[in-house]
Amino acid sequence: MGKRILVAYDGSPQAEDALDYALEEHADDELVVLYAIDPGEAGYGGRATTPSYPEEWYEEARANAAEILESAVDRAEAAGVDVESAIEVGGPANAIVEYAENEGIDHIVTGSHGRSGVTRILVGSVAEAVIRRSPVPVTVVR
Repeated sequence: MGKRILVAYDGSPQAEDALDYALEEHADDELVVLYAIDPGEAGYGGRATTPSYPEEWYEEARANAAEILESAVDRAEAAGVDVESAIEVGGPANAIVEYAENEGIDHIVTGSHGRSGVTRILVGSVAEAVIRRSPVPVTVVR
């Protein structure tokens, strides 16, 4: 049996590149495409103060994640590769690392947003945090 490969996927061009890489390099392995819903993106605007907003935001975010993952699964199936999809809630780096630890993942593939210099320092990097915290090897696709 092959390895379990986790592909961090958010639908961005960098995530598309990571998925393409995993489909080519790990076609014989078990692929899991993971979308992390980041509660930090819920915001604090006027709408956020309504009692039902957190639940509405989460349902909308989950539906969006499912739609994005469906496109990834369709791409994989078109390439002849079966994939599993998963949605986790939490900061992306934490969600990716915790999923890898809890679900027997052998390798993580993630895209790089290509930030450099001051932007990277101020914004941070999910890929960099995953590399630092991951208990398994990580491939960052540029």
